Amino acid sequence: MLSAYPACFFKEENGYSVIFPDLNHLATCGETLDEALAMAVDCLAGYLYWMEEDGESAPPPSSINKINLAAIAEELDLDAFFGESFVNIITVDVAEYAKTHFKKSVKKTLTIPAWLNAAALEHNINFSQVLQDALKSKLHLGS
Repeated sequence: MLSAYPACFFKEENGYSVIFPDLNHLATCGETLDEALAMAVDCLAGYLYWMEEDGESAPPPSSINKINLAAIAEELDLDAFFGESFVNIITVDVAEYAKTHFKKSVKKTLTIPAWLNAAALEHNINFSQVLQDALKSKLHLGS
């Protein structure tokens, strides 16, 4: 299902800031307009995906005509860049995006001592699961 939200783009000295006013001022940026657009899609997809994973409902998107760029620029102290700003609708199929970017497994090759490999095989250890658990623990990502 396609999700669409308005995003405010502000041209700054080093690129573009992108703000989603309907999503608690969710923000991202890019050095070029193309990069900012790609980052906006990624940011929107991630936010909506994790809201769904947490059992939360996303707020409805505002009409593009209801977005007040001047007020948002003032609120976020982006007044200096208001002249080079615009609103664009960002669309993403969150489920499809998640398959490629959030749920896709990546094959990794690693090296461990032979004795450790033999001991793990004797105990039917799932190497992938152990590595995932260890990385989550090390990065403080929970389970």
